[in-house]
Amino acid sequence: MTAAYSANIQGRRRWRSMFAGLVALAAGLLSTSPAQAQLRVDISGVGATQYPIAVADFANNQAAQSVAEIIRADLSRSGQFQLINTNGSSLDVNSTVEPNDWRNRGADYLAYGSVTQDGGQYTVQYRLIDTVNKNEMDAIAFAGSEKELRRVSHQIADRIYEKITGVRGVFSTRIAYVLQNGDNYELQIADADGQNPQVMLRSKQPIISPAWSPDGSKIAYVSFETEKPVVYVQTLATGKREPVANFKGNNSAPAWAPDGQQLAVVLSRDGISQIYTINADGSGLRRIMRSPLIDTEPTFSPDGSSLVFTSDRGGNPQIYEVPVNGGEARRITYNGSYNISPEVSPDGNNLVYITRRNGAYRVAIQDMATGSEQLLTNGSDDQSPSFAPNGMQVLYSSNQGGRSVLAVTSVDGRVRQTLSSLNGRVREPTWGPFTN
Repeated sequence: MTAAYSANIQGRRRWRSMFAGLVALAAGLLSTSPAQAQLRVDISGVGATQYPIAVADFANNQAAQSVAEIIRADLSRSGQFQLINTNGSSLDVNSTVEPNDWRNRGADYLAYGSVTQDGGQYTVQYRLIDTVNKNEMDAIAFAGSEKELRRVSHQIADRIYEKITGVRGVFSTRIAYVLQNGDNYELQIADADGQNPQVMLRSKQPIISPAWSPDGSKIAYVSFETEKPVVYVQTLATGKREPVANFKGNNSAPAWAPDGQQLAVVLSRDGISQIYTINADGSGLRRIMRSPLIDTEPTFSPDGSSLVFTSDRGGNPQIYEVPVNGGEARRITYNGSYNISPEVSPDGNNLVYITRRNGAYRVAIQDMATGSEQLLTNGSDDQSPSFAPNGMQVLYSSNQGGRSVLAVTSVDGRVRQTLSSLNGRVREPTWGPFTN
């Protein structure tokens, strides 16, 4: 919690997000080394519609089996696919397939393929068959090194998901989160399934507020290494980072504009936390509006025309929207007396946030047009919701059974995943964008 916030809201129960955990950070040690902890995924619930699909073992070598297993796991996690048992069937990409045979097993769709190796290079070929209409829906080949086979598997799962559902898949996207292990904190980036984690920042003190750039090449976050909060932007490929907001007082809550040219930040340079925009190189600071109370947690609308943010200007924390060029802010949440941590869906139709109901903090989703609300989770302390780039799922952190975990819920609340760390607490999640 910031000093500015404590001074202004003394005794009020803290807001969970930007100000939660704003304590002094030691200098971070940058690293792209693999993290020690993987995330274990537990799934509950099924989607309103499930598509029966068989994913046969890919042919030719051990790597092929891993490719099929990753594809099956991706589709299963979505809750939208019913995996039909293939009984160990292995099909080469050139195998002759009898659609009726697989249809009789209960599979409306069949995916299969081959993995071949030439030195250190692998080629993955796959096919997707509609067994009902007896036609080929997709066929493509990918090439890469052994280390890239997991990424290729996710890309194939994305293609299967999109060909069948009509919605772009997110299996090959990435997530960022903070892992705490004792007094050590790490900003990690992992595949959407929690695997292949990489450490981007280490510190002996908490790290908060990671925010992906729209192209997925950079992350903004807050560091206290100069004994006050400063917003940094780090380039993932090189590890290079630069301070972009280092003004008097607190610099916090970075959020990228859709064009990647600007960020919204929260500064207390004038004595109270207010929202500004700033160019990604640290120039062009501009205050959005003036408020007698705290404005924080800004996030851009998908078209970049407005900012959605949290404010207690009405007495309790609620969510508001203001044109990015300035003007009158309008309140957009009215259900409940405590709503924070907003994010707008990629299509602009929905708003996800944390609401307090009967003393519990839960993830809620609201229709932006009608104002109708649905509670997506039933935990006692859920925090930091973040939309998947296709808008079909929400990533959040949660305290479950005394453990701090990452979790994912579908936007209809039917399917939930829990990504449990094996040796630490995970929090402050944010889902990365599509990158190609």
